Amino acid sequence: MADTNTATRHPARLAATVVAAVFLLLGIVGFIPGATTDYEGMTFAGHESTAMLLGVFHVSILHNIVHLLFGVVGLVMARSVSGARSFLIGGGAVYLVLWLYGLVIDHDSAANFVPVNGADNWLHLFLGVGMVALGLFLREARSAHRTD
Repeated sequence: MADTNTATRHPARLAATVVAAVFLLLGIVGFIPGATTDYEGMTFAGHESTAMLLGVFHVSILHNIVHLLFGVVGLVMARSVSGARSFLIGGGAVYLVLWLYGLVIDHDSAANFVPVNGADNWLHLFLGVGMVALGLFLREARSAHRTD
């Protein structure tokens, strides 16, 4: 007998849910003084924000909102295997583009509107590669026992 809950336990759905939950958590933590150092220096957007998530990653209100939205989108897309894989691959591609963007812009210019720093760039590379890899390698589950 086929397991009707296979889709609900699919590794791609689990991975997308975990990744999305981490983004939600980071978006929330970014608004918590103490977890975000120099909280008083947080601006809505731009490189002028001096707030640092966990004392390492440059953040702003916009940056935190992006994390929250990315998490919500991920949770919605994780409701199906194809959506989960699309979130992982597409979201990973977005982070790879953001990594490249962070490499080519002047971090002290208006182009750094999110804002990002060197630590963010390394994290974006890691996230991009990791998410794309998860999306590509966690394929549709195939039943070992087919009933026709």
